[in-house]
Amino acid sequence: MTITSCLFDAYLKCPTKCWLRSQGEAGEENAYAHWIRTQNESYRSEGTKRLLEGMPQNEHVIAPPAAGNPKSAKWRLGVDLLAQTQDLESRLHAVERVPSEGRGKPARFVPSRLVFVNKLTKDDKLLIAFDALVFSEVIGREVSLGRIIHGDDYATLKVKTPGLMGGVRNRVEKMRALLSSSSPPDVILNRHCAECEFQTRCRQKAMEKDDLSLLANMTEKERKKYHGKGIFTVTQLSYTFRPRRRPKRLRGKRERYHHSLKALAIREQKIHIVGNPELKIDGTPVYLDVEGLPDRDFYYLIGMLIRNGDSILQHSLWADNTEDEKRIWSEFLGILENVRNPVVIHYGSYETIFLKRMCERYAKPADGSVSAKALASPLNLPSAVFARIYFPTYRNSLKDLARFLGFKWSETTASGLYSLAWRYDWERSHEPKLKQMLIAYNADDCEALRRITVFLASLCGPEQHESTDHSKKVVHTDSLPKPRLFGFGKAQFQFPELEEINRAAYWDYQRERVLVRSNHSIRRSERR
Repeated sequence: MTITSCLFDAYLKCPTKCWLRSQGEAGEENAYAHWIRTQNESYRSEGTKRLLEGMPQNEHVIAPPAAGNPKSAKWRLGVDLLAQTQDLESRLHAVERVPSEGRGKPARFVPSRLVFVNKLTKDDKLLIAFDALVFSEVIGREVSLGRIIHGDDYATLKVKTPGLMGGVRNRVEKMRALLSSSSPPDVILNRHCAECEFQTRCRQKAMEKDDLSLLANMTEKERKKYHGKGIFTVTQLSYTFRPRRRPKRLRGKRERYHHSLKALAIREQKIHIVGNPELKIDGTPVYLDVEGLPDRDFYYLIGMLIRNGDSILQHSLWADNTEDEKRIWSEFLGILENVRNPVVIHYGSYETIFLKRMCERYAKPADGSVSAKALASPLNLPSAVFARIYFPTYRNSLKDLARFLGFKWSETTASGLYSLAWRYDWERSHEPKLKQMLIAYNADDCEALRRITVFLASLCGPEQHESTDHSKKVVHTDSLPKPRLFGFGKAQFQFPELEEINRAAYWDYQRERVLVRSNHSIRRSERR
């Protein structure tokens, strides 16, 4: 089986994806995966044109035959080269031939890869190292340098490949063993699933197996630890939870997260509460949700939902470009100033980073102002109830919790990944429909955040609301039966005669057991 750069890229994301692609299986069409593929192809085409601009026709070559010997070549730039060995193959985006620096010294070859993202990952560096490995075997000479051309400005990153070769060869050996197998590897869900064409297939397999990877908060190390104990399914894990009384020295510290309690909540389809969580909102809640492009560190949409009494006011602050970012930040602070005692509530760390960066990037609100007080202590909802409230969902994301509570988005396929694609497409076409889809998606996120906050406040309050169906399915771990540390408990027999026999046997045991007497006078009398 030939290991291509496409298969190597798939293996870096997921071994199952690599195996399925090697077998030629076609997954369901994933709009985000299709968009990523289109973006890369478009960027590669435009980047190739830039590389060829200004270079004489006789100094570049496009897609020479694989049998050609690059060592005897006279070109300076090769584009779309096919490098192939016995079982390795890579389609190189570009290769630069650097003439020899002195007499008797061979020319150097520097492979290049075109990637449209602005922020590179370790996988991008491993891919260019894989290109260098294949090309070095073709020419019989070490390729010690590679380049990655990436981002909106077509920036160039030089990558020293010798330090990455060990990791590349190790992965190639594992891929050889994987692709030689006739059966796929065990399905393990990870973060890449959201952008994979095999997402539906793998999730269905994981659900059938009740695999531990369904629990998104569980790390690979924790999963292997449970496997070592013979626990492979979520249902098995759910039976391992034991409510225990916390020592006095730990009562002031935060409760640790229990995967077993999460599994129990999923098995029983009930919300489980540990201790007495508190969620106090003293003021006017301002529900904040921000949309941005993490690739550029650019925030283009600030959504605010303000609930004051019976009235609800939605603000959607839109930025066409990076120059407008400062304007929407100023508008955001101005809205906070007009709210009486605002309490900023958000979900997750993305908004936490947003608030910190905006204060560093632009002017902070004046000390003592209303907005300064609100930004000094924003409420990150997951951290307020983490390890205290367990929902019967595999993930604790905003989407999962809101859907559990019955909330529906106006766009059924809406997600953070799709919003990235919509924004990039809007920047290219400026189509009003895409802008309205993004604003509606952001407003739905704000409303979902409000509903989750109201529900959690009802759970954490002194009196729970009994009007909702979900509030009736709440279990406090303090009410669960405590485990018996010693003994097997009272035996239940199918026939009463067996119970009589068991009682007689226990009477014989009591009569014949050895008693240890510690009284010295009795011990002396027994000796006599």
